[in-house]
Amino acid sequence: MAVVAGFAALSGWPFTARALSETRALWVLRPSLLTAERIAAVVGTAREAGFNTLLVQVRARGDAMFPGGLEPVAADLLGEGVDFDPLAEMLRQARPAGLAVHAWINVNLVSSAAQFPVARNHIVYRHPDWLMVPRDLARELATADPRNPAYLGKIARWTRAHPREIEGLYASPLHPAAVDHVVAVVRDLVTRYEVDGIQFDYVRYPNLEFDYSAAALDGFRDEMRTDLSTDVRGRLDALMVDDPLVYPDAFPDAWTRFRHSRLTGLMMRLRTAVKQVRASVVVSATLVADLADATDRRLQDWSTWLEAGLLDVACPLAYTTDPATFSNQVTVARGIPGPHALWIGIGSYRLTVPRTLENIFAARQDGVDGIALFSYDTLAPEVHDQPDYLLQVGRSAFRAADGPPAGGH
Repeated sequence: MAVVAGFAALSGWPFTARALSETRALWVLRPSLLTAERIAAVVGTAREAGFNTLLVQVRARGDAMFPGGLEPVAADLLGEGVDFDPLAEMLRQARPAGLAVHAWINVNLVSSAAQFPVARNHIVYRHPDWLMVPRDLARELATADPRNPAYLGKIARWTRAHPREIEGLYASPLHPAAVDHVVAVVRDLVTRYEVDGIQFDYVRYPNLEFDYSAAALDGFRDEMRTDLSTDVRGRLDALMVDDPLVYPDAFPDAWTRFRHSRLTGLMMRLRTAVKQVRASVVVSATLVADLADATDRRLQDWSTWLEAGLLDVACPLAYTTDPATFSNQVTVARGIPGPHALWIGIGSYRLTVPRTLENIFAARQDGVDGIALFSYDTLAPEVHDQPDYLLQVGRSAFRAADGPPAGGH
């Protein structure tokens, strides 16, 4: 009871038992972490609106929003003073306000294709061979030297030509060294910061046309050859001299399974890295909410992840503006067995306050364990055309947790 009373006092209004058990999260992007004053604004707004969890972006594009790590400090921080540590400052301010802090990490997405990293020790310069390659470039790049700047340039130009489909440059879960690197980054972070959770984002492929890098193709060939006869191996290897896509094209189903399994293996290693350092840290991951799209196009087999217990929390990004689609995505996610909690990501940046509230209450009706709104940065009082957006959500959904507000949706 003392803990409940203390938490309620910090938040300024009484909590019900349900309120304490429900996760109410806000994603917070890098621009809101650049100074102690901005962090104070995040904490103050979240506390006043009744949120209890902040999902804080600490690795956005293969860089770090904290000093002394294994990757270069984010370019956004370069002018803020070498001693400023946004993650440490967030922990310092959020904890007394009763807010849990989860470090939000983009795993495979490592760079914009339009604006390359400033730091020359970024992985896109040190290890361009770790980058995913689209099928369209596979033959051209199979024998190219990744150390030649033209290699990175070709991938970037192709990506820029497909902006609606591809967000940027991705590191490959099929390259063992790339996997080792991101696992080491996570282990270092959890060792040095007592965060409440780690949320993994972009643990997926851009689409079905990735990854056709040389390392990926070689890895698949090596795996397949062990079960092939000498004659078949010889015939395929001879064809591969002129066509690096011979093995994926000859065994398309196995190629899909290979990519699924390697991504699942990456998720398993990320979880292990966290739990070996701090077993109490909550491991969550953002998921493509449409399960068929996730599995078939993004090769993110998250139903298997959940059934295998790889996540403490599943967080499907149900960013649709259609209420029926939202409800269906929640129901599908709720129906997947496994020892995990379920938080639903709501794309409030696309929604009115009434529609956000409708989604929150629909998710509660389906028995979810929490909700997360994207994002503080698009809904904050100083940027949104409705400055009290978050406060309206908080007053209606969080202070009256047992049902929709009068006249609501």
